[in-house]
Amino acid sequence: MAKEFLTGNQAFAHAALEAGVRVCAGYPGTPSSEVIETVAAEHVAGRAEGVHVEWSTNEKAALELLAGAAYAGARTLFTCKQVGLNVASDALMSLNYVGVKGGMVLYVADDPGPISSQTEQDTRRFASFAKVPVFDPATPEQGCEMMAAAYELSEQYGTPVIMRPTTRICHASTFVEIKDHTTAKEADGFKKDSRWVIFPKRAYEAHGEINTRLPLIASDFSKDPLVRFNPIFEKQPEGKLKSFPVEVEHESQSDIQPPCLGIVAGGISYAYMREALSLLEEEAAAGNLVGCNGEVLSALPAYRIMQVGTPYPFPEQRVTEFVQGLNKVIVFEELDYVLEDELLKLAGRIHASYEVQGKLSGHTNNRGENSIDDIAEQLCNFFEVKRVKLAADMEQSEVTEEAAEAVAGAVLNAAAELVEVEPPARPPLLCPGCPHRGSFYATKAAFDRGSKGIFCGDIGCYTLGNAKPLDAVDTCLCMGADITIAQGFSIVEPNKKALAFIGDSTFFASGMTGVANAVYNQHDITIVVLDNATTAMTGSQPHPGTGVTLMGPKSEPISIEKVLRALGVSVITHANPLHLDDAIKAAKEAIAYDGPSAIIYESPCIKLIKPSKPVEVDLEACTNCGRCVLKLGCPALSWDAENRHPVVDASLCNGCGLCTYVCNDDALMCSELNEGALQQPRVLQQLNTSQQLDADASSVGSVSCEEVNND
Repeated sequence: MAKEFLTGNQAFAHAALEAGVRVCAGYPGTPSSEVIETVAAEHVAGRAEGVHVEWSTNEKAALELLAGAAYAGARTLFTCKQVGLNVASDALMSLNYVGVKGGMVLYVADDPGPISSQTEQDTRRFASFAKVPVFDPATPEQGCEMMAAAYELSEQYGTPVIMRPTTRICHASTFVEIKDHTTAKEADGFKKDSRWVIFPKRAYEAHGEINTRLPLIASDFSKDPLVRFNPIFEKQPEGKLKSFPVEVEHESQSDIQPPCLGIVAGGISYAYMREALSLLEEEAAAGNLVGCNGEVLSALPAYRIMQVGTPYPFPEQRVTEFVQGLNKVIVFEELDYVLEDELLKLAGRIHASYEVQGKLSGHTNNRGENSIDDIAEQLCNFFEVKRVKLAADMEQSEVTEEAAEAVAGAVLNAAAELVEVEPPARPPLLCPGCPHRGSFYATKAAFDRGSKGIFCGDIGCYTLGNAKPLDAVDTCLCMGADITIAQGFSIVEPNKKALAFIGDSTFFASGMTGVANAVYNQHDITIVVLDNATTAMTGSQPHPGTGVTLMGPKSEPISIEKVLRALGVSVITHANPLHLDDAIKAAKEAIAYDGPSAIIYESPCIKLIKPSKPVEVDLEACTNCGRCVLKLGCPALSWDAENRHPVVDASLCNGCGLCTYVCNDDALMCSELNEGALQQPRVLQQLNTSQQLDADASSVGSVSCEEVNND
């Protein structure tokens, strides 16, 4: 064993390898991507023996592949983000009825905020909907323990199991002990059995089996060894936290006054809650907490706390122990009010009289992320105490509620004076030199004056095309929806041309079905494929169009043009979007066609190429029109208001040369065009496979474009 400093995602990957995982598959999506990349890096380094790892074309394909492996007895690992589970849901809903033989863990990372997602979807709700057990770790270390337990539980009951970390767990860093070498657990092979065929009669029987095993699993969550993921602690006045039930030495249990206040938390909110309690206890010890009657407190009132680390099926037996004698319970959780709902239902079932505070009652945050500060303030309200920083010359005996409020008000006023100016807004933007900027500019320029288009966007870096001055994304729903949404517009508004912008990775993930529908029903749309030779938004992962695989051997890249032609698209134009004249010409030809057409804009992501010399401004030729700044919105170009001319930030410009096409005065010059940016992505795809894999391995733990743009 060796101790290494790892992110949560890396730690979870090692935990799965140590549990004997045999097949790993998923689709990249922040905040989950690094799990697959870590497994791939371990495989490439020769430290993970017998494991197969891949990026599948989408989440549904990944889960179905893993279902076959699990039927054959292999331990499997599926990864995606919360919205990716929607894509895999068709397979998941049936898979739980069919069951598995080898252990299957679905690593589904939720994204409170949301930081890099379309929604704040809560996978705990999805687990309940699919009737699949779920683990909800509070720390990466606990998550690694849960990973091993999840595989055991999966095989014991023949069910998939969900592991649901959130963004802060995935991206937190900690020291973790890992094995130097792992070997996948042997699979005993597929055994023919009628259970693997989901006929209606078998599904009816399987539903009964699911309903039978869920209470058994809930019971297991309330006893050893899994009860360790649902710990309860109790604190007496002036005392320390002790495991529940409290064991008392040298005095009878009757001498201990049980608390009437309870705190429940799930996921990282449990860790935040523990930190907030420690903070408040320290403030009380320093004389900085005041009770509702104005008395200075030396400690918080007695309380009992519980982590619910296995929210579904709800560990009712364990929680029933927790709520004994409590009058009031506050619940801390991110995203939905899952635990709050369960506590309310439990109160009715056992005829308990405790009050539940949380999202529904307005006592905790109803969306977004929790924080230590938020929880500390909400706990103060729960305990009916106030936080006061005492003046140095103020005696504690003199502290009254009025004095405390006066001191608190003075602190707030002082803070308000310090913050006079709001920080500047930092909207997300396409990177300097991004080829998508040229694609959007060209397609808009291709429309004749007076004619109109509707621009349907998709999930990826190119969603940022909605920002001004490009203003080229009118809709964005979910992956692949641009192509089908455009078809809806073509029916209702046939006088407007609907364009669908889709990336190369997303095309393979979920775009081809929409293309087939457009051809079959002859919808008049133009599909704009933005081919930058990678999955840029989530950290530059490969896809079927690159031919690079995580297992090493390089396959023949799948041609997007050949796929389009095979599906029946007859008019397909090509251009490099950084060659603006060619890009506009290609757009005009495709848009003019009456029926489904396509433009393929090919230019590699700037993360795949080396920057060239920055663009220079010829101030003598410049007429100070500002066109270059106003039309493109490139972060490397700004405007010197005092001297009234454009300025190129040499630290940002990568020499793509797009702005030189926009300038009508030849005042912007590239002394050395970025040849890498002008290459077709297919040229880059001929990179040596080992070099690409080394690059993939070195990117583990790197920040994705998705996160940078949202920050």
